[in-house]
Amino acid sequence: MASTSTQTSRHLIDILAPYREPQLRRALSQLANSAIPFALLWAAMLYSIDYGYWITLLLAIPASGFLLRLFMIQHDCGHGSFFKLRMANDMVGGAIGVLTLVPYRYWRKTHAIHHKTSGDLDHRSFGDIDTLTVNEYLALSKLKRLRYRLYRNPFILLILGPAYQLILKHRFPADIPRSWKREWASVHKTNLALLAILILAWQTIGVQRLLMVHLPISLLSGSIGIWLFYIQHQFEDTYWRHHKEWDFIDAGIRGSSHYDLPKILQWFTANIGLHHIHHLSSRIPNYRLQKCCDENEQLRRVTRVTLGQSFKCLLLSLWDEEQGGLVGFRHLKTLGA
Repeated sequence: MASTSTQTSRHLIDILAPYREPQLRRALSQLANSAIPFALLWAAMLYSIDYGYWITLLLAIPASGFLLRLFMIQHDCGHGSFFKLRMANDMVGGAIGVLTLVPYRYWRKTHAIHHKTSGDLDHRSFGDIDTLTVNEYLALSKLKRLRYRLYRNPFILLILGPAYQLILKHRFPADIPRSWKREWASVHKTNLALLAILILAWQTIGVQRLLMVHLPISLLSGSIGIWLFYIQHQFEDTYWRHHKEWDFIDAGIRGSSHYDLPKILQWFTANIGLHHIHHLSSRIPNYRLQKCCDENEQLRRVTRVTLGQSFKCLLLSLWDEEQGGLVGFRHLKTLGA
C-alpha cells in the first residue's frame, strides 16, 4: 500500500489539532482519582500484612491498576500533554517516576525515540520490543536464534522482563549514551529518592514490609504495562517498512492498534488502547482521546483488537517482508527452515 498522501496527512493533522489543548480541571481530577485510591490501597496493604499476606496480595491487584493509571499520567507528562505548563508536567512526572520505579527523563527520551521510529526497520532502537525479520532470524547462529526465542517467550517477555527492567535496568541503564546528561541525572535522582524511602522505611515501618507491599504492585503493573505496549504494536497486520518507504502517518494509523478494552479496563489504562490516535498526535492528553475518536469516523477505520483476540498475538514473533505481516516461529516450517 502506498504511503499516505500529503493532503491526507495534512487533513489528519488538522482534525487532531483541536484536541491537543490540556484541560487543567480534568488533569487534576484524573490525578486525584488515581493517586488517592492508590495511597489508600497501599496503606490498607501495609495494615493487612499482620492479618494474612494473602489479603495483601489480593489488594495488590486493584493497587496495581491505580499505579498503572499513574504511569499513564507520567507518560502524558513526558509528552508534555497532561498540563499546559512544562514545569507542572516535569514535577508530576518526576514524582510519579519514583513510585513506578521508572526514571522520568530517561523514559521520556527513549519513548520519544520510539514515537519517531516506530515501524521503521532501519531504525529499531530504544523503546521498542525487539522484532526481527524472517531473513534476519534465519541468518543468525543457533545460539542467537535460541536467545531471540527466549526473549520472545511470553514468560520472559511479560514476567521476568518487566521485573528486570524495573528492579535492575532502570537503576543503571548502561545502554544509553553518557552524553545524555539530563537522562542520567534523572536516573540518579530517582535512585537517590528510592534510597531515601528505604532509609525512612528502615526507621519506621521496616524495609521488609515496604517491599512486601510495593514489589507485588510494581511487578504486576509492570507486566500489564509491557503487555499493553506489546499488543499496541505486535499484531498480524501491523506496519514495518524500510526507511525509504516509511511514513509517519502510516506508522501511526497502521502500526498501532485500537485495543478495544472493556470500559473498566479502558479507565484504568487511561485510554492508551486508542494508540493509533496517540501515535498520530502524542500531544493529545489521554483524557481527550476518546472524544477525538468518537467525533472522527475515519479514526475508527483501523485495526481493532479485542481483549480475547489479543492473546493470539503472543504467537507472533517475526516480520515476514514477503508476506507483509507478523508471523510465528511455526511459519518457518513452511519455508523449510
